[in-house]
Amino acid sequence: MATIEEQIEIDAPVDVVYAQWTQFEDFPRFLRNVKEVRQIDDSRLLWTAEIAGREHTWEAKIVAQEPNRRIAWRATEGLQNGGTVTFEPANGGSMTQVNVVMEYEPEGLIEKIGSALSVDEGVVKADLGRFKDLIEERRTPTGEWAGRIESGRVVDGDDTSGVGR
Repeated sequence: MATIEEQIEIDAPVDVVYAQWTQFEDFPRFLRNVKEVRQIDDSRLLWTAEIAGREHTWEAKIVAQEPNRRIAWRATEGLQNGGTVTFEPANGGSMTQVNVVMEYEPEGLIEKIGSALSVDEGVVKADLGRFKDLIEERRTPTGEWAGRIESGRVVDGDDTSGVGR
């Protein structure tokens, strides 16, 4: 498995940054290779992305979600990947540090070469930059879901805004 670790500081408080990250169907707005993310239910997502010139589809399950703190996922079928995104207050709470740790299994020669040359880290860094721009330009999330997921099961579903997921 290849591992990518990236982080970025965003000029917005944790609750705003986290709320936008929970709007998974908006991911194609800032994840360059992602064509679509469809929310199946509170803990399952169907992804479609173009990677190394090939379209891939996979299902991922959110295995842990702590509001305003972290989201962890793993693929349940298709392209094997998983990871964690954490959200930490920075600069006295006016900013947020977003940390991404992702593991994936490169398929095919092109993806393995890209992984070996650290091309993937550059893609994730650029994607996080676009997420930062989205947040800092809007200043408000497009929706919010503040539910809690433990061991892949929703234990507290709180849609605090009435929009989003």
